[in-house]
Amino acid sequence: MDALDGETEISATHQTQPSNQSTTPSVTSQKSVVSISLGSSVRDHQTEVQLGDKHFLVRREGTDGDLDLLKQRLTELDADSSVAAIGLGGTDLFLNAADRTYWLRETKPLAKLVRNKALVDGSGFKGAVEADTVRYLRDDLDLDLQDKRVLITSAVDRWGLGMAFYEAGIDTDFADLFYILGLRKIIRNKKTLTRVVRLAAPIAVNLPFAWLYPSGSDHTLEPKRHPWTDKLYYDYDIIAGDYKYISKYMPSDLKGTWVITNTTTAADIEFLRSRGVSKLITTTPRLNGRTFGTNVMEALLIAAAGENRALNPQQYLALLAEHDLRPSSQEL
Repeated sequence: MDALDGETEISATHQTQPSNQSTTPSVTSQKSVVSISLGSSVRDHQTEVQLGDKHFLVRREGTDGDLDLLKQRLTELDADSSVAAIGLGGTDLFLNAADRTYWLRETKPLAKLVRNKALVDGSGFKGAVEADTVRYLRDDLDLDLQDKRVLITSAVDRWGLGMAFYEAGIDTDFADLFYILGLRKIIRNKKTLTRVVRLAAPIAVNLPFAWLYPSGSDHTLEPKRHPWTDKLYYDYDIIAGDYKYISKYMPSDLKGTWVITNTTTAADIEFLRSRGVSKLITTTPRLNGRTFGTNVMEALLIAAAGENRALNPQQYLALLAEHDLRPSSQEL
């Protein structure tokens, strides 16, 4: 449930070149990778990325929660020969969790609007890349995770990430019932989580998506503080999941806490720093000074591969390695 959420102070026509890439592309034509989002248009942004000998203009368009406008733009982008692949942000087409796939009733028809190229919501990329997070933290960053307590805001949205921590023997809890349904109940083990997902997901995917995820708003809302949520955050060393969920209830003092998420802007990073977060790890690479949503990265890799369909997990990992695209970590 993410999008390419650019900084509000950067205009939608701003273009930069990745610092680790040549400033003189060897190609004469440029294709676009577009993320069309149900989220706020205030955060629209675009940038240029070169992968190998291919040059892409990557841009994000928000529709401010207007589903009809999103449908219109999907149809237009599908017919646009300059667009190589399309990402869907601010919502999901389906969820992969508990060894099952759950299509969302409200957004499933969107897939039928795009016939000529790939339309991806980041779900395939999440499973491939975020499942590799624990290995990255241990092997690449040399971090000790053994005594850490981890809270996954929503495992149904980040199954690969949640299972990576849990199956590595790290103390991991899941807050799906709270963040999605508003129930103050934390799930402590995979068996219970699987049972809850298989029971609740078939019902939840038939609800209006806005009830499950506030896709129409931006990230500037003040956190909803409560003694119960403050204690929830203080109980864990690592808070991991979607940034909107993480920031929604964030206390004012999280000194020493690590946050693992994906899309972050400069404003988001300053917010986390102001709350005392000590380390920010993003599961998607940092390009041109910011991180991108999983739907954007999935669409970009598909375009780089010259395909018009979603790839398998091994292909995504191979393309990330080929173009030296890695997760990002920074001390705050």
